[in-house]
Amino acid sequence: MYFDGAVNSTESGIGAVLISPKGRHFPVAAKIDFPCTNNVAEYEACILGLQAAIDLKVKELEVFGNSILTIFQTLKQWKTKDQKLVSYHKYLEELTENFEDISFTYTPRMKNQFAMLASMTSSIYCKLVNSLHSLIVMTGGLSNSSQHTSS
Repeated sequence: MYFDGAVNSTESGIGAVLISPKGRHFPVAAKIDFPCTNNVAEYEACILGLQAAIDLKVKELEVFGNSILTIFQTLKQWKTKDQKLVSYHKYLEELTENFEDISFTYTPRMKNQFAMLASMTSSIYCKLVNSLHSLIVMTGGLSNSSQHTSS
């Protein structure tokens, strides 16, 4: 799984791509409808990807991201000191318990070929439903895509 978050002056977007052992791609992307930092967007993106993997009943997962902070905190090489990130980090750790085997690897942005997914999502307007933390989530394989709402 590759994940990335993008924040610009008007919108924020997150994305992840799960790749099956047979090479099938499962992209998932969402817009964030609340102001956030790049680090929050990165955590949101990783969590979105992990949730998608859990929904797909994945038991073994390799996670790649270009967020040094998210990856190194998840590997327990860095402490989570920022109070805004503590709950994200805790929830991410809870999600990892759903996997029999999971690894996290830092991948520089230039090598993260799926980083553009989050950047594209942050620049596309989506009509948001509900309130504060509503997201429009687009999922699907390369040949078909569907849209569903998540809160």
